Amino acid sequence: MNPDKKIIIDALQEQVNNSPYVIVIDYTGMTVPQFSELRNRLNAAGAECHVAKNTYLRQAMAEAGLPDISDSLVGQTAFISGQSEIFAAAKAISNFEKEFKKPSMKVGVLGGQILDSEKLKAISSIISRESVLSQLLGTINEPGSRIARIIKKKFNPED
Repeated sequence: MNPDKKIIIDALQEQVNNSPYVIVIDYTGMTVPQFSELRNRLNAAGAECHVAKNTYLRQAMAEAGLPDISDSLVGQTAFISGQSEIFAAAKAISNFEKEFKKPSMKVGVLGGQILDSEKLKAISSIISRESVLSQLLGTINEPGSRIARIIKKKFNPED
């Protein structure tokens, strides 16, 4: 193998190994400003978007021991990886797709399992961990807040 290609494949393998997930998207028809905006939104969600030759990505994923997604690596594809939860990245892609009708999620890999586009869309509809925690905190604080309002009203009837 050409040493230059090996360097690229090794770098891609490191990226997919360091991420708990990989999402492959089809970015056909996207403009450069749209692609830049998608990258910005993904960065805000703790993810990164990379463009690589399909053959290089296929080889890197095989060397990383990830499932074979060769059937989905056709056309103009990019892959998303990151250190945060897959939910935030999938939601960013889904919201972007609703707004611009592009890109489309093709396939993903999470925990060694292949996720089709329908599963990825379902994941994108799950609320984030922070949202769940804030709802839980609100529920826990509600009784105390009610008691405080009652006491305030009892001792300060003018308010």
